[in-house]
Amino acid sequence: MAAYSSSLTVLLLLLHVTAMSMISMGVAGSYGQSHRYKAIYSFGDSLADTGNLYYDTEKLSASHASCLHLPYGETYFHRPTGRCSDGRLIVDFLAQKMGLPLLKPYLGIKNGKIKKDWKAREGVNFAVAGATALNSSFFIERGILNIATNYSLAVQLDWFKHFLPSICNSSSDCKKVLGSSLFLVGEIGGNDFNHPLFLRKSVEEIKAYIPFVINEISSAINKLIHLGARTMIVPGNFPIGCNVIYLRIFNTTNMKEYDEAGCLKRLNELAQDYNKKLRVEINRLQRLYPNTNIIYADYYHASLQLYQSPTQFGFTKSILDSCCPLANANYHNAPVKHCGEPGLISCNDPSQFITWDGVHLTEAAYKRIAKGLLKGSFTNPKIGISCDSDI
Repeated sequence: MAAYSSSLTVLLLLLHVTAMSMISMGVAGSYGQSHRYKAIYSFGDSLADTGNLYYDTEKLSASHASCLHLPYGETYFHRPTGRCSDGRLIVDFLAQKMGLPLLKPYLGIKNGKIKKDWKAREGVNFAVAGATALNSSFFIERGILNIATNYSLAVQLDWFKHFLPSICNSSSDCKKVLGSSLFLVGEIGGNDFNHPLFLRKSVEEIKAYIPFVINEISSAINKLIHLGARTMIVPGNFPIGCNVIYLRIFNTTNMKEYDEAGCLKRLNELAQDYNKKLRVEINRLQRLYPNTNIIYADYYHASLQLYQSPTQFGFTKSILDSCCPLANANYHNAPVKHCGEPGLISCNDPSQFITWDGVHLTEAAYKRIAKGLLKGSFTNPKIGISCDSDI
């Protein structure tokens, strides 16, 4: 009996040592342990762009150029920063939660506009407003010519590769630095659906793009892993059927087209279909790379709850309204006027609105979504961030 007890003690000790070893290697994300990531490297579109838009003004579409003017940025920064919101984005809240500085935009650093107050090893943002996962040639071949920029995911990844010598100086150093960093791969892919939807392409046609988009994201994840990345957050798409701009464009008297929250069912089904297939690919990659932690961020349900129960989260205004209004947003006759253009006045209190400008959300909404991600309710596995402050 004593020998059995001794063997059991040894076995338990070995199991404990093994578990602790796995945690120290950063491969036990599902255990829910806390990590103190030393940097964030971000890729994506306007939902994650913290200023690349600001430093590349020559190639902007009218819809994104407006993000460079007040009232954009008024709530937190009190000036426009290139963020397409009244304040902070999800990536900003993640950085602040981790005790890191807000991410500096790559183009600002590259062009010499940001000369001080940044450290490459604390993170850099490569996301650009209007970016797609797929290269613009994919859309041009299909007659979709309203692409805002060709700073696609592949282009952003090339930027990261060129910037890598500023982050680390050897293969072993890169593995160490990148292995202790958090990579935010998106949200990217939303504009691959938005651009054709703005041209009123059918949902059936757009669904055919899904495998191409997911393949591009999967390719980026593969490349980042081979460069040394170990922890990645890969967000899904938002419930686009709740977007004010789509509620305007696809307005109909057929109430069967809407769900209980007033969102368009077929567009939300498109987003859900994409998210489901993205999760399947993430699971495949996780099996292929067991020593990495590929976290799916459920932006869909994290934001859907706001539309379903707005007052519960402090939003008093209708989901049909945006703080900064769009004019002529039916895309039929008169040109669309975007928030930030002369004559369009924003609301007095953006925190009462989920939507900021008809497409992007308010800082208050992004904050709620970030909290849902950080609490672990909308990530799989949990992010497990060891943090210095609340948001």
